Amino acid sequence: MKKINLLPNMITAFGLACGLFVIFKINMVETTDSYYEVLKTSAFLLLVAAFADFIDGAVARALHAETEFGVMFDSMADSISFGLAPSVLMLKSLSLEQGTWISFVAITGAMIFSLCGVLRLVRFNIKAAEAKGNFLQMIEQKKHFTGLPIPAAAAAAVAANLLFFAPFLTILQEVADITRALILTGVMIVLGYLMVSHWKFPSLKGLHFRIPSFYLAFFTVLLAICILYGILHYFPLLLAVASWGYVLVGLSFAIIRLIAGKKSKTLEDFEPEDDESDYE
Repeated sequence: MKKINLLPNMITAFGLACGLFVIFKINMVETTDSYYEVLKTSAFLLLVAAFADFIDGAVARALHAETEFGVMFDSMADSISFGLAPSVLMLKSLSLEQGTWISFVAITGAMIFSLCGVLRLVRFNIKAAEAKGNFLQMIEQKKHFTGLPIPAAAAAAVAANLLFFAPFLTILQEVADITRALILTGVMIVLGYLMVSHWKFPSLKGLHFRIPSFYLAFFTVLLAICILYGILHYFPLLLAVASWGYVLVGLSFAIIRLIAGKKSKTLEDFEPEDDESDYE
């Protein structure tokens, strides 16, 4: 009988539970309640789910417990936690009247985001299966992602939504409901496109820095202090800077590569892939 290690799947199930809790909790909130604390808690839970998504694969590889079930389970969990939950949060926070043109527009943006998230996961699984056993392709995939990773897209979507309710951003709170709905819909559509695009985004696994241990420890402590302070007092702004900063960095690398041309070696790892069908 084949031995099955439950720990990676338990971590995946925990991340999925965070995503499901966000969806169920937001639908139990009355429209008269303050959305800021609810959205803030939801953002925290989705970050926990993202952390679980990050370590479940690492644990599976460390324990040599990678299975097809684990791969499929992880993708299903991601599609709910990062593909569905941000869309539900956006629609619930807008509280638009049913049957109006703006509600149709918002629903369309939410559906595009969720659909593109699922397609992004399907393509990732196909590419991973094709690279299995090919050492060079596996190394190449660790350097970057083709298309915006769905956890990063979810973080950017939730951050944009959360900013409109942040107490210290009174200017955004005064934005009209229709304007806010149009902005968030545009954000969801753009993030959806980036997920299924052939633009390449950097992977943390591919980052390597040569820095003395003292400076590494010093900057790590300094960064930790800034992050903790930001979480306690300016969480919406910190989440927006981190998530959208990652998006802009990836786009900047790709644009610089396009300007440099294929004959140049500048950022050659970020050469966009050929526009071919990934879903046939």
